[in-house]
Amino acid sequence: MSISTEIITQSTLGGIPLLPLIRDTFYGVFGLLLILLFHGSAINYIMLRFERLTNGNLKFKQYNRVFFHFYASFFFIALIHISEIIIWSLYVMALGIMNDGIQTLLFVGSCYTTVGFVEDILPAGWKSLAFFISFSGLFSVAWTTSTMIGMTNSYKAAWNLKHHQKDPGAS
Repeated sequence: MSISTEIITQSTLGGIPLLPLIRDTFYGVFGLLLILLFHGSAINYIMLRFERLTNGNLKFKQYNRVFFHFYASFFFIALIHISEIIIWSLYVMALGIMNDGIQTLLFVGSCYTTVGFVEDILPAGWKSLAFFISFSGLFSVAWTTSTMIGMTNSYKAAWNLKHHQKDPGAS
């Protein structure tokens, strides 16, 4: 092995082997972008559909339909998050990092939700991939929260109108 190749393969950054760190970062950022693109597309579709349907329902004083669309949207948002855990699991298995689908699903779900109920079972050299799974979960939940707050305003307006309050925005 030449000296330059040996220097590259033996290089560390603060004691962390450099090549596995670069590889983890590349695959982690790719997975993060994949999840955020999926999440953004899906949640925006649900949000825009909710707004379109509820605007029509409010126009025709169909308040119970607003409530139904609100809860149905929450259900579909939950399915989006479950899908993202499955996508991460398939991605980790496609990289050949883990072979057991159930263990992979539990580990990814633990990282994505940041609950941490499963120990770190990633093989040596792939440990930092868990950070990217966690980041995608944190960003997705934050995005979902902001979307749900906007949807709650429509729900509240429908509730107030149904119960004959003069100001739909009143508490």
